[in-house]
Amino acid sequence: QVGLVESGGGLVQDGGSLRLSCTAPGHTLPYAMAWFRQAPEREREFVASIDSSGSVKDYVDSVKGRFTISRNNAETTLYLQMNMLKPEDAAVYTCAAAKTRWADRRWTEYVYWGHGTQVTVSS
Repeated sequence: QVGLVESGGGLVQDGGSLRLSCTAPGHTLPYAMAWFRQAPEREREFVASIDSSGSVKDYVDSVKGRFTISRNNAETTLYLQMNMLKPEDAAVYTCAAAKTRWADRRWTEYVYWGHGTQVTVSS
């Protein structure tokens, strides 16, 4: 079992930036990984994914050009750089890992999950 831990959430003003991190203490992360988010009274939403090599990335249309997903070469940390944040980006952001090389937008394809980190954007 791999437990994922997110950090980096917080309160930021409209137009501000945050960088989220996701690690698995005691483990490397040689998997496809993704970020999902869920706002109150809304369904879980795919945000971004990255394959195990770090070369193939996918984003939901609403964050393209503003968010960047990446991972470090040691395969220990997943990042989500979020720029030009908007109030509608506010949610609990959760990282997830799949036991595959290729990423997917469906949350059902991911087997390891973190508990999430809150992102709040004030207008």
